[in-house]
Amino acid sequence: MATAFAVAGHAQQTSYQFDFTGGKAKEGVINISKESVYSSDTGYGYDFTAAPDGKSNAPFFFSIDVPDGNYKVTVAIGSKKKAGETTLRAESRRLFLNKVVTKKGTITEHSFIVNKRNTQIAGEEHVRIKAREKQKLNWDNKLTLEFNGSAPQLASLRIEKIDDAITVFLCGNSTVVDQDQEPWASWGQMIPSFFDAPVAFANYAESGESANTFISAGRLKKALTQMKAGDYIFIEFGHNDQKQKGPGKGAYYSYMTSLKTFIDEAVLRGAHPVLVTPTQRRNFDENGKIKDTHENYPEAMKWLAEKENIPLIDLHAMTRTLYEAMGVEESKKALVHYPANTYPGQTKELADNTHFNPYGAYEVAKCVTEGIKALNLPLARYISPAYQAFDPAAPDAVASFQWDLSPFIDLEKPDGN
Repeated sequence: MATAFAVAGHAQQTSYQFDFTGGKAKEGVINISKESVYSSDTGYGYDFTAAPDGKSNAPFFFSIDVPDGNYKVTVAIGSKKKAGETTLRAESRRLFLNKVVTKKGTITEHSFIVNKRNTQIAGEEHVRIKAREKQKLNWDNKLTLEFNGSAPQLASLRIEKIDDAITVFLCGNSTVVDQDQEPWASWGQMIPSFFDAPVAFANYAESGESANTFISAGRLKKALTQMKAGDYIFIEFGHNDQKQKGPGKGAYYSYMTSLKTFIDEAVLRGAHPVLVTPTQRRNFDENGKIKDTHENYPEAMKWLAEKENIPLIDLHAMTRTLYEAMGVEESKKALVHYPANTYPGQTKELADNTHFNPYGAYEVAKCVTEGIKALNLPLARYISPAYQAFDPAAPDAVASFQWDLSPFIDLEKPDGN
């Protein structure tokens, strides 16, 4: 049965069951047809693109209004009428299921946990998001699911709010954020696919953010309203912090002070802070070796981790190994390097040496996962059995990674560098 939660003066449900097969209505189950288009009146329905018509294999979206929190999502994927291949992402292209293949007449059930939030902190106080973020699916009142793949299918959907999930809060910049649109991607939106319940990833990162601006915008304060004992907070900054100049700025000044704020606030609530050094930029010397460009920021983070006895994942070192193993030319395939006319409306070459494409983001997410394992964090016990061990010195072949393109494209590079 559906349950409800009082919000903004009206009842908002926290559990739903939907049937997409067109079968006979069952008690407590909502039947969905192609006319079931999202509206604020119903609070659910097909969103953003056309509803599936049974003939087209185009991707589709389904949204449900729910309060902030973690939701167990259970999907039955497949069809009695035809074979399928389904990729499932949530919110701002957060990956959960990649290319689930089903034979005709076969339906398989899958569950995972999605974290949903809006900008409200308390009362009239809100996170000060950027103008471009107002279109991001991470910051609205809906939990949105994207069904993609060569033949996406959905037989049924059940969502239910849960309060005992382990939430992993991700704080960082454009190398961490859930990128909404092709061809951009970051490790924070890939890593959920490597973990099973009861883990939920809450990605609060945003392009262009430094540790201090993240705090001043209210992003940390919002995360703290959702944080509980036993949760984790992963903190990766440095790219944009190093560009801040003037009195009181610098790796061992404002940067470290801000990092210490993240740590103290998490520990105060019984959560586990984890520091993550910034990813390398693709910047090779004449000998095919990566040149460090982050000044003394990674070293400052390491110093703080040792002083405060905080676990640290050295992503700075791991991505150096990753890029050097790929080589000068092959490493371009992990970042947003595309010739003109690769994407509709793209009249100029894209050549970005900081921001990942989906393949690169996937590889870096594996680096972070290996870091979790190396630290022997309790979180590691929830890594999916399907996850395969990874060595940054031996990257996956580019051809081995298959990504279903989102229908939305943005040729403007994210904030930050």
